[in-house]
Amino acid sequence: MSDIHEGGCACGAVRYRTSAEPQRVSLCSCTWCQRRTGSALGISVYFMAEDVEFLQGKMRAYRLQSDAGRWLESEFCETCGTTVTWTLEFLPGFRGIAGGTFDQPTFWYQPQRYVFARSKPEWLTIPEGVDVYQTMALPQKTCPVG
Repeated sequence: MSDIHEGGCACGAVRYRTSAEPQRVSLCSCTWCQRRTGSALGISVYFMAEDVEFLQGKMRAYRLQSDAGRWLESEFCETCGTTVTWTLEFLPGFRGIAGGTFDQPTFWYQPQRYVFARSKPEWLTIPEGVDVYQTMALPQKTCPVG
């Protein structure tokens, strides 16, 4: 599999390229991901920050404080509003990419974990082989990726 993947927002104004395999792929049903996506869960594909290059477009940022008191900053296209990426206080040096923004029509990455499963809808089935956590995977002060 190629380590280079590209993607962008719905209108095409924002484009990015990743140049390494993801460090982690998480499915998440926390209320932030549910609101961010307007769906039952978010797909977070995490890379080292230096492995993500923005090719074009302008994004706006929105920072919020989580229930745990840590900040989360999402970046979205100024034109169409698609959330493309985010950074997390508890994960310095990493950048999350919204899984659905990659160009390939099929999902080339495999989920490794499902966090905040306590908030998932009953009708959603978690794939076999995925580590499941009812909240964050590790204590909030040391959590490497939610």
